[in-house]
Amino acid sequence: MNILLTADPELPVPPKHYGGIERIIDMLACSLVERGHTVTLIAHPDSTTPVQHVSYIGATSRSLNDTLANIAVLVRTIAGGRYDVVHSFSRLAYLTPIMPLNVPKLMTYQRSITRRSVKVSRVLSHGTLEFAAISRKMMETVADLGTWHLVYNGVRMDAYDFVPAISVDAPLVFLGRIEHIKGTHLAIEIAKRTNRSLVIAGNVPDSQRSYFEQQVKPDLDNPLISYIGPVDDRQKNALLGRAGALLMPILWEEPFGIVMAEALACGTPILGLARGSVPEVVDHGVTGFVCDDVGGLVKAVDRLPEIDRFNCRRRAEAMFSDRAVVDGYLTVYHGMIARRLKRRGNFI
Repeated sequence: MNILLTADPELPVPPKHYGGIERIIDMLACSLVERGHTVTLIAHPDSTTPVQHVSYIGATSRSLNDTLANIAVLVRTIAGGRYDVVHSFSRLAYLTPIMPLNVPKLMTYQRSITRRSVKVSRVLSHGTLEFAAISRKMMETVADLGTWHLVYNGVRMDAYDFVPAISVDAPLVFLGRIEHIKGTHLAIEIAKRTNRSLVIAGNVPDSQRSYFEQQVKPDLDNPLISYIGPVDDRQKNALLGRAGALLMPILWEEPFGIVMAEALACGTPILGLARGSVPEVVDHGVTGFVCDDVGGLVKAVDRLPEIDRFNCRRRAEAMFSDRAVVDGYLTVYHGMIARRLKRRGNFI
């Protein structure tokens, strides 16, 4: 197949540090090429994914002028190639001018979804646009609109070393943006209440600087708590591999935390609150524990020895690996192409 992938313009593919969506696009593009498909990627000019690359002109989707310029790039690219599938990980607005075209189009949502945008795009596309979500939770309010597919995010399994056994005093780990909805302060509370060491890794967004200063930094004087800042892929692999558990005390309906797939790939169990995709990713009692409150997570720390790290790795391989992601999207692509042929046959 000849496949066109689109990213948002803000970050290169793959990203230098954080950028979960961009990591998924890079993994998908490389894996598709490995399986013999042709891939073109429209993305940030600094993108280095080894496929045919078309650069955006505009730097941000928040600017109307930049958005219009980037839409023009997409339209020119479509006009200059014969694509079997257009797969968008970018803003839905970028697809507006090509909606009526008969080429199969897939919109993968990695953010919240509005019913209005789905309804409007269905009308404009005459059924040629289908939708994918990265968890059941995120599409539950729109599943009755249009054709939907569930394809979880995942990670390249060969990028993460499976660690079958760890020390009894292995630290707990919090890995992600340091902000209130991610629950960094709750991770600290869990560590203090269980007297377990905690390693915090991640960037502090400018908008969360006061949160960091007030609810995280004061506890860094505690010998149990350490903050190591942002980490690259190599550091992340080492950090997760030696962890007793990944803490996911999220306070929002997170569509899919890729860090959970990364942890499971290392064999590391997850302790998370029952929000967003956590109950879908974590097999309660098998690959970690899903709890309704912090008190439950505190109690679950003592149950970590019950978790077989081999089960964590096996679940990652089966559901959240690069193979699982690519298999999922290829199944969707083939179905879309078949439906296109059926539409064409009906038209004839």
